[in-house]
Amino acid sequence: MNLNQITVPSLDLEKSIPFYQKLGLQLIVEAVPHYARFECPEGDATFSIHQVEELPSGNGVYVYFECSDLDEHVKSLLEKGIAFEELPNDKNWKWREARLRDLDNNQIILFFGGENRKNPPWRI
Repeated sequence: MNLNQITVPSLDLEKSIPFYQKLGLQLIVEAVPHYARFECPEGDATFSIHQVEELPSGNGVYVYFECSDLDEHVKSLLEKGIAFEELPNDKNWKWREARLRDLDNNQIILFFGGENRKNPPWRI
């Protein structure tokens, strides 16, 4: 198996599409108001948003996007007006992460894991 895409809920795709484009995703399907799909700038994965009447309750969705140049990418996003809840910092699980939320309160984590992305010291 290979992961093809992640889809997250959105109340308003016309507002959400520009947000994800600002993050660096390339819009490849625009079926507003119901669905939009993006390509990640690196790799083969895609990401999509779909319209919902009501957002799920609880902690919601966490989506991780890996950035080889995390600090520079975050700096660029800050200059574009993207607000972060947490700026890049080193985590005890050996990743460097920055955290923000999209317009629908989905948690977006930009990170750099390097070798530890799939092979942390505690890997089985």
